[in-house]
Formats: sequence, C-alpha cells, structure tokens
Amino acid sequence: MQRMLIPTFCLTLLTLAGLSGVVQAATLIVANKAEATVSLVGLPEGKVVATLPVGTGPHEVAVSPGGKLALVANYGGPGPAGAGSTLTLIDVPGAKVLKTIDLGEYRRPHGMVFLDERRALVTSEVNKALLEVDVEAGKVTGTVPTGQDVSHMVAVTPDGSRAFVANIGSGSVSAIDLKGKKHLKNIATGNGAEGIAVTPDGKQIWVANRAADTVTVIDTASLEVLGSQPSAAFPIRAEATPDGKRVLVSNAKSGDLSVFSTADRTLERRILLELTAKETDGRMMGDFGNSSVPIGIEIAPDGKRAYVAHANADQISIVDLESWKRVGSLTAGKEPDGMGYSKLDVKK
Repeated sequence: MQRMLIPTFCLTLLTLAGLSGVVQAATLIVANKAEATVSLVGLPEGKVVATLPVGTGPHEVAVSPGGKLALVANYGGPGPAGAGSTLTLIDVPGAKVLKTIDLGEYRRPHGMVFLDERRALVTSEVNKALLEVDVEAGKVTGTVPTGQDVSHMVAVTPDGSRAFVANIGSGSVSAIDLKGKKHLKNIATGNGAEGIAVTPDGKQIWVANRAADTVTVIDTASLEVLGSQPSAAFPIRAEATPDGKRVLVSNAKSGDLSVFSTADRTLERRILLELTAKETDGRMMGDFGNSSVPIGIEIAPDGKRAYVAHANADQISIVDLESWKRVGSLTAGKEPDGMGYSKLDVKK
C-alpha cells in the first residue's frame, strides 16, 4: 500500500489540535496594551483574522457565555490624568466594534466577567468598587464598594451568587454577595493580591500575591484562608482547569508557569516557557530584565491546552496540558496581556 504523506502545514495544525481529530473553530481575543487594539486570533490555526481599535491601554477581555460578545477594559495611560473610563464592546463573529461604553465617574476599569449575555461585572480601581454594567444599554446599573486599594481582578462562583475581587494595594480579597448587592468581608491574603480564580466546583478561591511571591487559597463557604504556597517570582494571574484538578499561575518575573493541585493545594510542577524579552523601554513592566513577562492565561474549554500572553515578548505561548510542555506560540500585537476565548469563529 502506498504511504500517505502529510504536508508540514497540516502537521502543524494537528499538533495545535492535540492530534485529537477535527477541532471546532474558535477565536482567541487578545488585548494589546501598547497598541490600543485587540487581535482576533482564529483557532486552531493560530492566525490573526482581524485587528480592531479600542481605547487606550486595553488590559483585560471578558467573553459572554454564548461567545458572541467580547468586552474590553480600557485602563488608560500613565498618571491620574491618563486614567481610562470606558469599555469597548465587540461582536466576535462579525469582527467589529459595536460600541464604546462610557463609565462616567468610574476610573481605571480592569477585571471583568459576564454574568449573562447582557450583564457584566467590572472592577474600578480608582473608585474602589465593583460595577455591574448593562452592555446592551451601555451604562452602569449598580455598584458595590470594596473599600480596598487597587481593586483589580474579579472572579465569580459558578452559581453566580458571589464575586471575589483581588485588591493589589491592600493585599486582600473582597467577598461580595451578588444577589444582595452587598460587601461581605475583606480577606487578607498577601502583598500585591492580583490574580484570582474560583474552582469549577465553587469551593475554592485561588489568589496570586505578586509582591509576596505566594498563592493563597480561600474556602468559599467559610471565607477563611486554607493556606498559602510559594510561587516565585511575581505570580500575577491564576486560572483553574475545566476539570477543577489544577490551577495554573503565571510568574511574571521568573517567566514560567506554576501548576498547583487543588486536592492538596501543593505545587505539582513548573513549566519553563523559554521566551526572552524584546526591547522593554516604554513597557509597563520594563524593569523585569530578560523575563518575557507571562501574564494572561486562557485555558481552552476542553482542558487540553492553555494560552499564555507574554507582555514583553509579544508572543502567546501554547502549552499542552497533557504533556505539560510549551508546544508553540502565536503572535498578536505589541504587549499582549488579557485574553478571552470564544467558542465562535469569525465569519469571513
């Protein structure tokens, strides 16, 4: 029988797909901080299919449950005068900007999560608050103060009953009752509390304390700290795998990825990401030496691969979560940071 030869390009696609057969097309939305743009990257091919303008300093991306909408937080530029106060709403399949949402008095929007197809939660650092935004109406419909400094990232329990806000300046997490729209408690975790994730079973909150080089785990029911583990250096984001067995933490200064077990809350392994920085002048984290500064983490819904944005290398690593190795990279724009995953592809 004649041997069938597979072109190199096809082999690359099979590798990105994890050699698991046909993979449904999807879109990775990447916020490029230094360009005021977002890149829509088609998956599994890994090619940019559209680049859209947004506001100054786009830091984070949230995607609606159905995958049609992406919300971008326009954090702004340096200094108090540069503080941003807008969000950009994007139609992912249509690859177009739908509207700019003016947050009015609320400054430095950052962490975001959709509650449903219409409502999203957004942190406001300057105002020390968590906002509820109606993206269809384009307005803020509710606020809950955290009373903490630099309220940065937010995560929500799977049942939508509680939100947890990581506060960098206060080294804490604010627990918020979403149904009662009230603040419950501030929980001390560690200096520079920033990255935050709730496990899929809703039982644990994982917090990356960047200045303390630790990761803290909180019990969702009791709101008590279960313990902390080291994660060097400068742990900045946390993301739970879809099966709930592990939490990935990006270490911006050491340039790698920590993998923790949720069962016993211990470090399983560290994954070298093997990228070095480009020129660092003018970048937000330009004092991190040769580190590629991995920040944003996005895990595919099937749990087979993770995408990690390297702000100082202008690359996005593809990490195989079965072999636990970096298997490739994607290119979006300059200084990629926050990302979102849509199960829909761009209609060309």
